[in-house]
Amino acid sequence: MPEANIAIVGGGLAGSLAAAMLGRAGISTILFDLHQPYPPDFRCEKIDAEQRDLLAKTGLAGEILKSATPMREIWLARYGRVIERRPSVEAGLLYQDFVNAARAEIRGDTAFVRGRVSSLSTGDDRQIVQLSDGRSYSARLAILATGLNNNVRQQLQIVREERSRCHSISVGFDIKPKDGGSFAFPALTYFGEHPASRVGYITLFPIGSTMRANLFVYRDMDDPWLRTLRESPRATLFAAMPRLRQFVGDFEITSGIEMRPVDLYVTRGHRQPGVALVGDAFGTSCPAAGTGITKILTDVERLCNVYIPQWLASDGMGIAKIDAYYDDREKTACDARSAHQAYYMRSLAIDSGLPWRTRRLGWFALKVAGSSMRGLRDRFTRPAPHHGSPERQHSPLVHTKAGTQGRRAELKN
Repeated sequence: MPEANIAIVGGGLAGSLAAAMLGRAGISTILFDLHQPYPPDFRCEKIDAEQRDLLAKTGLAGEILKSATPMREIWLARYGRVIERRPSVEAGLLYQDFVNAARAEIRGDTAFVRGRVSSLSTGDDRQIVQLSDGRSYSARLAILATGLNNNVRQQLQIVREERSRCHSISVGFDIKPKDGGSFAFPALTYFGEHPASRVGYITLFPIGSTMRANLFVYRDMDDPWLRTLRESPRATLFAAMPRLRQFVGDFEITSGIEMRPVDLYVTRGHRQPGVALVGDAFGTSCPAAGTGITKILTDVERLCNVYIPQWLASDGMGIAKIDAYYDDREKTACDARSAHQAYYMRSLAIDSGLPWRTRRLGWFALKVAGSSMRGLRDRFTRPAPHHGSPERQHSPLVHTKAGTQGRRAELKN
């Protein structure tokens, strides 16, 4: 029976990142998955600043981010008005490209085994991975990175406790201006205009030469609105967010429309010797809150950088070792924040009660005030050009007809 220190069941993002990290650390590892390369899969498509920092801790950021498209600035808008133009270090990256870039960084004593895992036997010392074709493998620790696949978890009597069924729905598609030009914004996040629309926000950002759109809504999968969105996407979006048209104009969708519902659940019965759960195998997050990649990176970084090297230094893989990972301060804080953000973002988007109406109004007012103050500061702290200089005609303090019209257009937008 082939042996290794670590057996990773599931080769999505969590499993592939773990395999790359462990291989680079010289820890013998076997990664099990059905697909090589990883196929297209509609999941996360953007990395934010916090996630870039976490990715750096894995030691894989340099190579993986070569596959991503950077965003230098992102516009935040609501009610047809730009409320902030924020410098950004976010990057667009399709999920399958993220996974395959992580797999390309697998080094050292790491093997990829293509096959379906049918069973996992765990204990205080050795873990046995059985494939559907009869092959068996032995390891000191099993990492369960099976995402939403519940077969192996059920076999280990690890159960999912559902917290919020169809908590949100993510919608993805490619978009371009109908006239063949380009959008005025480098990247845009436009927030829902009214709770009745049940729209959280739509975000548009580049991946390569394509403008990608991610729309987050709070509806049931059998809601007729989703069917209408597929049939008449432009009219449906403008009906839900009428003033979005000021930014995107007449557009066309150049890809299929993908939809993915997300159920929020947590795991029970997972504290067992010999096995550690990471990512969605441990608990889901809401994509609208943007914390899914943060949870995956936190789980994998803490497990592979901190705990596995400690555990392998002594015999056995008992539950006391496994508990240390689940009780890790950074992991538990990340899980708690992710859960809070999921419910907060949903209520902020669709709750019609007075406290949430007040929060929405206050957030919008603060953003507008902050944007106005920054504009005034930039205007009056910019050095004034000398009289008669060629720069004078471009100064924002000179009230030429062209300058006034330009400012009116900017305020209108």
